[in-house]
Amino acid sequence: MSEENNNYEHDEELNPSTENTETITKVTGMYKEWFLDYASYVILERAVPSIEDGFKPVQRRIMHSMKDLDDGRYNKVANIVGHTMQYHPHGDASIADAMVQMGQKELLIDMQGNWGNIFTGDRAAASRYIEARLSKFALDVVFNPKTTEWQLSYDGRKKEPINLPVKFPLLLAQGAEGIAVGLSTKILPHNFNELIDASIKYLRGKSFTILPDFLTGGIADFTGYNDGKRGGRVRVRAKISQFDKKTLVITEIPFGTTTTTLIESILKANEKGTIKIKRIEDNTAAEVEIVIHLPPNVSPDKTIDALYAFTSCENSISPLGCIIENNKPVFLGVTEVLKKSTEFTVDLLKKELEIQLHELEEQWHFASLERIFIENRIYRDIEEQETWEGVIEAIDKGLKPHTEHLRREVTEEDIVRLTEIRIKRISKFDIDKAKLFIESLEEKITEVKHHLDHLIDFAIDYFKELKEKYGKGKERKTEIRIFDDIVATKVVMRNAKLYVNREEGFIGTSLKKDEYISDCADIDDVIVFKEDGSMLVTKVAAKTFVGKGVIHVAVFKKKDKRTVYNMIYRDGAKGASYMKRFTVTGTTRDKEYDLTNGSKGSKILYFSANPNGEAEVVTILLRAVGSIKKLKWDIDFADLAIKSRTARGNQVTKYAIKKIEFKSAGVSTLKPRKIWFDDTVQRLNVDERGELLGEFKAEDKILIATQNGKIKAVTPDLAMHFDDDMIVLEKWKPKKPISAIYFDGNKERYFVKRFLIESPDKEELFISEHEKSKLEIITTDYRPMAEVVFSKRSLESIEVNFEEFIAVKGIKALGNQLTTEKIRTVNLLDSLPYEEPEEEKVEDIEVNEEEEIAEDILPLEVEESSTKEFEETKEDKAKKALERALQKKKKSAEDDDTQTSLF
Repeated sequence: MSEENNNYEHDEELNPSTENTETITKVTGMYKEWFLDYASYVILERAVPSIEDGFKPVQRRIMHSMKDLDDGRYNKVANIVGHTMQYHPHGDASIADAMVQMGQKELLIDMQGNWGNIFTGDRAAASRYIEARLSKFALDVVFNPKTTEWQLSYDGRKKEPINLPVKFPLLLAQGAEGIAVGLSTKILPHNFNELIDASIKYLRGKSFTILPDFLTGGIADFTGYNDGKRGGRVRVRAKISQFDKKTLVITEIPFGTTTTTLIESILKANEKGTIKIKRIEDNTAAEVEIVIHLPPNVSPDKTIDALYAFTSCENSISPLGCIIENNKPVFLGVTEVLKKSTEFTVDLLKKELEIQLHELEEQWHFASLERIFIENRIYRDIEEQETWEGVIEAIDKGLKPHTEHLRREVTEEDIVRLTEIRIKRISKFDIDKAKLFIESLEEKITEVKHHLDHLIDFAIDYFKELKEKYGKGKERKTEIRIFDDIVATKVVMRNAKLYVNREEGFIGTSLKKDEYISDCADIDDVIVFKEDGSMLVTKVAAKTFVGKGVIHVAVFKKKDKRTVYNMIYRDGAKGASYMKRFTVTGTTRDKEYDLTNGSKGSKILYFSANPNGEAEVVTILLRAVGSIKKLKWDIDFADLAIKSRTARGNQVTKYAIKKIEFKSAGVSTLKPRKIWFDDTVQRLNVDERGELLGEFKAEDKILIATQNGKIKAVTPDLAMHFDDDMIVLEKWKPKKPISAIYFDGNKERYFVKRFLIESPDKEELFISEHEKSKLEIITTDYRPMAEVVFSKRSLESIEVNFEEFIAVKGIKALGNQLTTEKIRTVNLLDSLPYEEPEEEKVEDIEVNEEEEIAEDILPLEVEESSTKEFEETKEDKAKKALERALQKKKKSAEDDDTQTSLF
């Protein structure tokens, strides 16, 4: 044992109570004394902005230092940072970073040099290489030493502002983000002009709404903004357009991302297989341009949705309006922040006017005293005085007879100022000029008093002047739009392959030696049907046991009402056979459902899955037993209504079925889909949102034309995207001509043309390719009329009858020349009358999801006791249908007391 330990033990023996003299401090005490002080400091002095001026302490100190150094010229940022360290008790790096962030918002700091790039995320050059000065806006709005309250700096050597007298809702214009201890803040930036408009509305007592605006542009959905309070959410998206069928271009990025992070997220999604791209190019310079090249046979529209679903092309932002008010953190919405900021501005304007009024009144007072002093030659009264007290008294005595009109008493300080007037000024004193000067001061005083009496009007004019002076170039950059929800399973790229082993009852992506089903994605669900009449939905996995006797496997589409399953099954081991048609729109994952009547030993005899509700014809063959006369007949699934999967179905036969053979394919029995276009989200839908485009069968297409002269007829897809310059969107009628007036840049003349779409599913240019060519008007009416107004007032307007002017020609035809004169406008007139041929009506067949009935009723009733099951041929059915139609027609005629014939 060491000597030190021996000594310790010896001391312990002499003083056995030594170990109890130690002071123990509980954690709660440390928390109260130290941690809360630290948390308060971080909240109040570092991370959270003040509502009065919208600055964090470091930002306020930077602005104060720049004002100290301001001489109209640029200063090195390193010099500004060093100067700021007189007021800010932290490192130079934090000051420089804060200054760069302020500069990149392009409002308060006039920058010179490489200040970084908000689009690419490139950092600014070192502070010794870049320069800055205050912007004109900052000089006008942020500073006024006369209305500023001051405090000592951290070391007591300097004075710094408690808050800067900012006369503008700067906090909302710049936004703020900070993480303190126990709380954080995230105030999104708003548009300069919109904030001014909102302040004016508030001062006028009107309601207002303000929404964020980001320098990076993009598209944003603010439906969940919640006024910027806790719990709100903003969805932001990149602006993606389709350059051609194989190329996408990103021209604006979401707030909070850079082109670098965006490209990285796209490449990661491509590696995972959720999207498919060929290559990506970053051409960003002054503006964003990310070019995405697609591989063959990949849908651009689907890829755009996939980019929003699986990459940083769409982000969600959670705002949190935490600010410092009265030296405490409070949570406020942006509406309340704007109101308070506007009220602060009004108070500051009032203070400035009161200070200005006081200064003007003092100027008027001294100018009046000076005039009295010189005009009445009171300065001569001091010649005989030998003492200073005598001089003051003499002047005071000389002024008294002339000071009745003054607005305040004459003080000794006023008299001292009079004695300081130089002889040269007295000798050159002009009474007329003095009167004019005093009158101008009186006019200014009257004006200032008027402003104080009408303070709100003065504040409104102040905001209007700000907008007029600084609002140009500050238009909204972020497009406001309501987003549609993108279902990931519908847009994900199928990066895996699904296999099935029917004998052993396994499905999965790793069974590469077994039967291939289809491509799939990791997030997909799979629907499985088995011989015993059971159905199961399970998630895609490498290998999953689903049970033996698999008869159908497919990727499951949730809420799919178009896929119809046709099925014939035997009820029990020796029961009757039933047929049914049903859809599967939703299930519980990994729960087994029974599609039969529930009897033990049931078996599916025939099964088909039809993606568009097709109904085939099958042949039933019975076993030759007993006295059955008819052993073979056909059944058309089209005669059966689509019901719920729990319905028992219609009886086919009570006898044993030997075999069921497929006879012929059928057409879709589903009614045409009604499709709407929602202009708010710029998407097609079947949910009755927006404008109804029409009822679409499988072969129908929609016509799309854009202002740049491109047109196409394509199959409608709910995932389609539309260009901002789209001017025609309607159901396409192949025989309906399209009429247009356009300016040909090559020939520098106007032409009229009428044409039909010759190649559906192909986008074509129907005006010339010259860069100066432009479309004036396009119409899809059968017999359109238009008024052409010329630029020259001497030329009268003309009416154009398209049908008479030109015949229908090919889409590539130049057309007939209309005029060489410049056209001001082309206005569509009422079209000439035309009777449009009626479209074929398709009988509506509804899908009943809720109804659970035991049996469907076929159009022709079949008695179960009859041994001649379904003996009627199609000709018999047609005859009976005709007879029923004649009877119905006859009855209707009798009810109307009229006699009509069916033919």
